[in-house]
Amino acid sequence: MRLTCHCGAAELRVTLAAGLSDARRCDCSFCRRRQAANATVKDGDLEVVKGETLTLYRFGTMQAEHYFCAVCGCYTHHRRSSATSEFGVNVGGLEGVNPRDLEPMPWLDGVNYWPEAAR
Repeated sequence: MRLTCHCGAAELRVTLAAGLSDARRCDCSFCRRRQAANATVKDGDLEVVKGETLTLYRFGTMQAEHYFCAVCGCYTHHRRSSATSEFGVNVGGLEGVNPRDLEPMPWLDGVNYWPEAAR
């Protein structure tokens, strides 16, 4: 499946082993602000096709790696700190997918999962 940022400068190819059945939102301090639903991609099932514009952001425990396009600012994906062999990918960036069609979507309790970094 193809995933792009808004301007198209960043492009990923991903395989969603569970499809969109595990799509979710998170309420930690960072995810609350970016409001992007994400789905799981296993390590090895994500390929950066075009990524010269991707920039990395870390916070809190500094474990998760959040990637954004430096041109348009769109979040594309992150390596999870809770499971470093997985990525969360921006469902809204997946070709042909509208996150609204997945509602109601479950929420991860990030505030309590990462209490030192989530408030």
